[in-house]
Order: sequence, then structure tokens, then C-alpha cells
Amino acid sequence: MQAWATLQRSFRQPLDAAALASRAGMGSALFYRHFRAATGLSPLQYQKQLRLIEARRLLQGGGTSISATAFAVGYESPSQFSREFSRLFGHAPREALPPIAR
Repeated sequence: MQAWATLQRSFRQPLDAAALASRAGMGSALFYRHFRAATGLSPLQYQKQLRLIEARRLLQGGGTSISATAFAVGYESPSQFSREFSRLFGHAPREALPPIAR
């Protein structure tokens, strides 16, 4: 599905679900149903997961702060980023940093 590819390319940008639905040739409700059936997630949940996986990769690589990472993957609030990171991975973003960077 082209919507996945679009989300993977532009996960840092605000989600425009209506545009994704239009590109898929569907109305919003039908698009959400199909997307959830295929991924088990809503488009917004999928985007958040992509952002958080990329953030974890960046943090594990070192060389970036938690706040800088949050902004780099599209979050506007480092505190919101930290809450969602902890919810998905079961630990704070700080724990993803290499031991030397903690």
C-alpha cells in the first residue's frame, strides 16, 4: 500500500490522513479500516511507532540529546516524546543512550 511508503518517507511531518486516504482512492473511514486491518494500528499510531523506532536508533548511536532526538523525529514536545517512548519500549529514552552518554 502506497500509504505505508508515504508514512515511512515522511514520518517526521505532521500526519495528513485525509491526503493519505485520497492517494489511496478511499474515503477517510474506509482508509482507516483498511489501514488498521493491514497493520493493527491507526495511521497515527503507525507514524508514532516509526518516529519512536527511529528515535531509539538515533539515541543508541549516541551523539544526540534526548530533546534534539525528539525534535529530529517530529515531536514538538520532548516531554510528550519521553512519555510515548517509555510507553512503547518500557523504559525512559535515557536508557537507550550508550552508557558513556548517560
